[in-house]
Amino acid sequence: MSSSNGGGGGGGRDDGGVLDHEYQEEYVRNSRGMKLFACRWLPGRRRKESGPPKALVFLCHGYAVECGVTMRGTGERLARAGYAVYGLDYEGHGRSDGLQGYMPDFQALVQDCDDYFASIVRSHGPTVRHRFLLGESMGGAVALLLHRARPDFWTGAVLVAPMCKIADDMRPHPVVVNILRAMTSIVPTWKIVPTNDVIDAAYRTQEKRDEIRGNPYCYKDKPRLKTAFELLKVSLHVEANLLHQVSLPFLIVHGGADKVTDPSVSELLYRSAASQDKTLKLYPDMWHALTSGESPNNIRTVFQDIIAWLDHRSYTLTSSTEKLPEVEQKARHDDQHYQQHGNK
Repeated sequence: MSSSNGGGGGGGRDDGGVLDHEYQEEYVRNSRGMKLFACRWLPGRRRKESGPPKALVFLCHGYAVECGVTMRGTGERLARAGYAVYGLDYEGHGRSDGLQGYMPDFQALVQDCDDYFASIVRSHGPTVRHRFLLGESMGGAVALLLHRARPDFWTGAVLVAPMCKIADDMRPHPVVVNILRAMTSIVPTWKIVPTNDVIDAAYRTQEKRDEIRGNPYCYKDKPRLKTAFELLKVSLHVEANLLHQVSLPFLIVHGGADKVTDPSVSELLYRSAASQDKTLKLYPDMWHALTSGESPNNIRTVFQDIIAWLDHRSYTLTSSTEKLPEVEQKARHDDQHYQQHGNK
């Protein structure tokens, strides 16, 4: 996978005027010659003084959204906590090539992520030992497929309201599935699939709803026929073939009031997975977009749990802060400050 500098960059500053994180953008070409948008959030200068990042975190965004704007808060918070965070807009999503909202082949999308993420891991060499996936909604299915493609490659995964099974009352009849399959070969890009307003159902705050609706990189029309069929097909595949094969350490965070992906499906994944290290956190009154669409206090709570889980699996050489260098103790203190007080 080749890359080119697409411009862009920046970051945020802490109260002392020091960069608390850095943001960079680029374009990479996939195996099909398409130009895909990639971005990264890196720990700021103060964290760099303590050595390499704690770990690498790779973002898998949801359907119809993208990484650079929609998942910016996730990238910034994790970078401030000491992680190097990388995102890639899928084909047909965000600023990447392809017809907007069109996914002709879900497995090709997964392969693009695998190629790019593996190239980033190689570029870091042995300096960073741990690498995590963070998948939101449809990105949860992407993360699980990436894990199964390389079962021993990933240190762990954070799954945010993952799409990994169709609720029983939403499952289409096999006859309907066969009709959809036939139609996709005739009118694959047709915007015909009826859906409820997912934005209103996913994001609790009006501010975030307005941001998504005003973001030109987010697809807001009806799902295209082939896209809907690919989502259906991958959901059935994950349910039938992957749930019991998941073996990596994982954390699931899911809102109990989620109307987009069913929390009981996350409970099924938790029970079914072969993983020895698995954690499920349900937040009773929260909605689908846990990391961006909730109140500031709720978002802070979710990230405290995510960062604590990542930290526990990233620190393997020491068992207490007393054994850490002074600069690392200072960095941990800063992390706790951000988690307690937030920094939107």
